[in-house]
Amino acid sequence: MVLGATGLTGAAVVEKLLERPEVTSVIAAVRRRVGPEHRKLIQHQVDFDDLQASADLFAVDAIVCCLGTTIKKAGSREQFRKVDFGYSLEAARLGRAAGARAFILMSAIGASSDSTIFYNRVKGELEDAVRELGYPYLSVYHPSLLLGDRQEQRTAEALGIKLMPLVNRVLLGPLEKYRGVQASTVAQAMVNEVCGLNMDTLAEPVQHLRDYPEIQRLAG
Repeated sequence: MVLGATGLTGAAVVEKLLERPEVTSVIAAVRRRVGPEHRKLIQHQVDFDDLQASADLFAVDAIVCCLGTTIKKAGSREQFRKVDFGYSLEAARLGRAAGARAFILMSAIGASSDSTIFYNRVKGELEDAVRELGYPYLSVYHPSLLLGDRQEQRTAEALGIKLMPLVNRVLLGPLEKYRGVQASTVAQAMVNEVCGLNMDTLAEPVQHLRDYPEIQRLAG
């Protein structure tokens, strides 16, 4: 299952999963159906305010969660938290209850439940809550600025994207994790990770944190 399948990274995840011969089907839980059609893609329109009504959909092997918005787009801090924390956590709970064994979560660099920055604090609180669900395999991604062509215009990000190739050159050593990364690269890393899982060999729960170097390594 892919959540956030219409977003920049989520759409790339779906596209790359459909190309993999070992993937038999991809379930996209969406507000609205999107094209093009594909024989392995199963789109389900869901009410994210009532995900429990679609609980049966979550009986999958693995969930890749790329749900997310911005405070500006959401309209308020409360609405932002409902999407980035509430929807994502409910999806993780439903997946675990239905037997999903792996959860791949898109978070953000700087995420921490102790952060004084609201955005980072919400992301961190989500990570903490998902860790408590007991997934046999959990991988949390911490990209910095995501690069790629977005449908919506974000002025600050557009400026950052223009400057990032130059800025990346000076982000070395411990600062490397702050480098901007192509959303398609993050998607490739997620797909390679989930397709490379062998759940039968896990003796105990595994949790990973993926920042820039790890994302690049997994993307190949």
